[in-house]
Amino acid sequence: MGQYVSNSGEQDKEGLSLENTIWANTVLASPGYILGMVVHTGVETRMAMNTSAPRQKTGTLDMEVNWLAKVLFILMVVISALIIAADGFYGDWYFKFFRVILLLCAIIPISMRINLDFAKLFYKY
Repeated sequence: MGQYVSNSGEQDKEGLSLENTIWANTVLASPGYILGMVVHTGVETRMAMNTSAPRQKTGTLDMEVNWLAKVLFILMVVISALIIAADGFYGDWYFKFFRVILLLCAIIPISMRINLDFAKLFYKY
């Protein structure tokens, strides 16, 4: 129950309601002061539950280049596995597998990302 002083000088009691609430980042328009009490803070408050982590902003072209790089990586691993399977799984075949992956790593061009960045820079100007 909130108390206030009426014009006659008597103290009247009034129940607290939503009209007596000041939300976060509220600016008081009238001169004076406010005496307040924080009832509950934490992650389960309405304000904290409405906030979310900001998303990363990536362009469509970046997403396509990332997708293409993933597809090419999977293709490189599959081709390496097929080469090792055709050669036979004898001896230290896992060393051969990584050796073939290193030989086929030219499938994924690093220059693809660099060309994309230079093109963005050129189009920006």
